[in-house]
Amino acid sequence: MNDLMYINDVVTLELDVSKCSGCGLCAIVCPHRVFTVEDRKANITNRDKCMECGACALNCRDQAITVNQGVGCAAAVITGYFKKSEPTCGCSVSFSKYEIMIRIIISIYYGKRLH
Repeated sequence: MNDLMYINDVVTLELDVSKCSGCGLCAIVCPHRVFTVEDRKANITNRDKCMECGACALNCRDQAITVNQGVGCAAAVITGYFKKSEPTCGCSVSFSKYEIMIRIIISIYYGKRLH
């Protein structure tokens, strides 16, 4: 599922290149490889791959990265993946449906790990 994309243009990720020292920590900690470092400056390669985990901002010593830390639109991506359709946010998904989806994902994950 590493090649999945989130909903276009909804990610809160921002990079202030003028503050960036090019240390590369953002590229190291990002689970979706959203960042690269070229010429001692970070670059966002694809904002829509960001899941808004916040690892980049938490590790940026220059405070050049901001993101509203959360889960991004993971529920929409997972639903779209299993329905073989484009992800849609919907934002009207009730908490109970979301909770059920997370429990299914956890059981699938642990079920595969146990075998």
